[in-house]
Amino acid sequence: MTRPIRSTIRCALITALVAYLAVVLNISAVAAEPTEGAWRLLFNGKDFGGWTDAAGKSPGKGWAIVEGAMVRQGPAGDIWTKERFANFVLELEFKTEGNSGIFIRTGNPRDCVQTGIEIQVFKPVGTPSKHSCGAVYDALAPTKDMVKADAWNHVVITANKNRLEVVMNDEKIIDMDLDRWTTPGQNPDGTKNKYHKALKDFPREGHIGFQDHGAKVSYRNVKIRELEAK
Repeated sequence: MTRPIRSTIRCALITALVAYLAVVLNISAVAAEPTEGAWRLLFNGKDFGGWTDAAGKSPGKGWAIVEGAMVRQGPAGDIWTKERFANFVLELEFKTEGNSGIFIRTGNPRDCVQTGIEIQVFKPVGTPSKHSCGAVYDALAPTKDMVKADAWNHVVITANKNRLEVVMNDEKIIDMDLDRWTTPGQNPDGTKNKYHKALKDFPREGHIGFQDHGAKVSYRNVKIRELEAK
């Protein structure tokens, strides 16, 4: 075999080897990428692993698991995720006989009202208000009363930095810019609220919780997808 031919073959083999290694390394890099952004269950429908009461202990005995749902059947206290979340999409279903709430980004579960944002859970009332189902409690009314009585209701809550969106039963009912809430105890429309700090200064990272407000309420299919802040 002549020298030019051997040299050509050697170059071709080296080129092929480099290409092969590039493919292998690229595949390894893709496989090693974190699954950040993937959906994951917060409640598995079988036990309360990952959930606590406001003091960080086991959830109150009034919370039970019935047919894959967590159900407030008696005095229980609020129930909270052990984990904290900042920017995310939270999806779940609820059915309620009365008052409850979905808390997000709660800095201190023992002072949830003043350190977290509450999405109101309630029965249909007809006319939306700052206290009706889907409201950002005491701050912003939903555009429509979309809750269904005596049925499972599907909710998607998106929190991304200052933006908060609520979709209930496939209808967007809240589109909120927290940065507009600049005054303690007051909403941008001039009405009063019960918050000691401006909502723009509330934590933007914290626990997710379901409120025990004395009524039977059920939650199921609770899952979350974390977002990178944009």
